[in-house]
Amino acid sequence: MHLAVERLPSNRDPKPLWLWHSVPDADAHDVDRLWRIFLRRFDIEHTFRFWKQALGMTRPRLRHPAQADRWVWLILAAYTQLRLARTLTGDLRRPWEKPLTTDQLTPGRVRRGYPRIRKILGTPAKPPKATRPGPGRPRGCTTRPAPRHPVGKHQHQKDTPRPEEPRRNL
Repeated sequence: MHLAVERLPSNRDPKPLWLWHSVPDADAHDVDRLWRIFLRRFDIEHTFRFWKQALGMTRPRLRHPAQADRWVWLILAAYTQLRLARTLTGDLRRPWEKPLTTDQLTPGRVRRGYPRIRKILGTPAKPPKATRPGPGRPRGCTTRPAPRHPVGKHQHQKDTPRPEEPRRNL
């Protein structure tokens, strides 16, 4: 379907916008909903970019699918906490950024204000105890690389799992 824009905010020339929809007899309500969804894709893409870059969603090298699931839930919880903490911090903006009210703060700006939030909330943890280093590995102990599990949908190897070797304590 072809959409025509009447005007753009900065008096630019509107370019034609083509959206594909699999329903041939779409009504005006469907068309209106589609272009609004199209505009929201930028918000979704930037959210995933923030999760990956700032919150470290893809940083850890996880060995099991269950660990990856827990990590994703932790990232979602951190993101939610940043959204909820908007009212606890001021707008710490860079010189080129526009000022925002507290209800408009992005999670990145709330993250910048985290030291202020931590002073307000405090921490339930006790200070760490001073310790001496542990003994380390015994001499002559060698380790094998940890097993890695495929993440994607397609496995390049056969679907039969390899039997794990029993670990030997030396």
